[in-house]
Amino acid sequence: MKLYFDLLSTILASAHTDGVIPANPCGPIKVNAAFRGLSGTPRWIPTEAQVLDLLDMVPERYHAALWLGAGQGCRIGEVLAMEDSPHCLDLNRGELHVVQQLQYDNPEHGGFYLKEPKSGSVGTITLDTHVRQVVAHHLRTFGSTAVELVDATTDRPHPRVAKLLFVDSRQRPFHDRRWSEHWTRWRDAAGWPVRHGTFHALRHFCATTMLTNGVDPQHVQRTLRHGSLPFTLRTYVQWLPHHQRPTNVVSTALHQARRLRQSWSRSS
Repeated sequence: MKLYFDLLSTILASAHTDGVIPANPCGPIKVNAAFRGLSGTPRWIPTEAQVLDLLDMVPERYHAALWLGAGQGCRIGEVLAMEDSPHCLDLNRGELHVVQQLQYDNPEHGGFYLKEPKSGSVGTITLDTHVRQVVAHHLRTFGSTAVELVDATTDRPHPRVAKLLFVDSRQRPFHDRRWSEHWTRWRDAAGWPVRHGTFHALRHFCATTMLTNGVDPQHVQRTLRHGSLPFTLRTYVQWLPHHQRPTNVVSTALHQARRLRQSWSRSS
């Protein structure tokens, strides 16, 4: 859309220069503001049935990963960085601390490393009751895997051991390509679309399910850890509940005040 707008603006600017029109009507428009948020609008969101279809296709050892996406709105990098540690999980208090994401950069950090979540969206989230149970079941059944990596979440990157919840069958962390190989098989088996059927669709599912069920948008913002409420509203505006707009509020109030004044005048 922005491409078409820029093309139209160029044509009208030329017409203005040639004196054909008095001004370029596109000139005053703040194009960045007009198109802000459109790129983040979900292109596809799975239904409840489609999420269940995906769960049926995914091995049980990765069910908790899907629930962290669908139930808590976590991004895939945040899920793959989840540790069996109070630093990330406090099952007793029912809290999820999203403080890091897993990345792979062999030249700079020698392989896997941890960094802050996207846009600095660190936050503590109250765990959904079922997600809490699924994560606890995962830890009892599959445990965690100690992996040596670089922690770059602070100003001083340093090597340490992380007890990751999710690794592959050879006990290795997932980088993008390795995860994609698994995800493609699961996605295709579940009948999800190729183009937009990514793990991120679970995050959109989380947000839109909460909004359409009447959850306060501010709570949705905090769950997704967006930098601002306007960003959340722009991204998911079409899923906001549409309550019937009250009409004649001001005129009704003034008429009531007038009738009350008239009754006082008659009584006096």
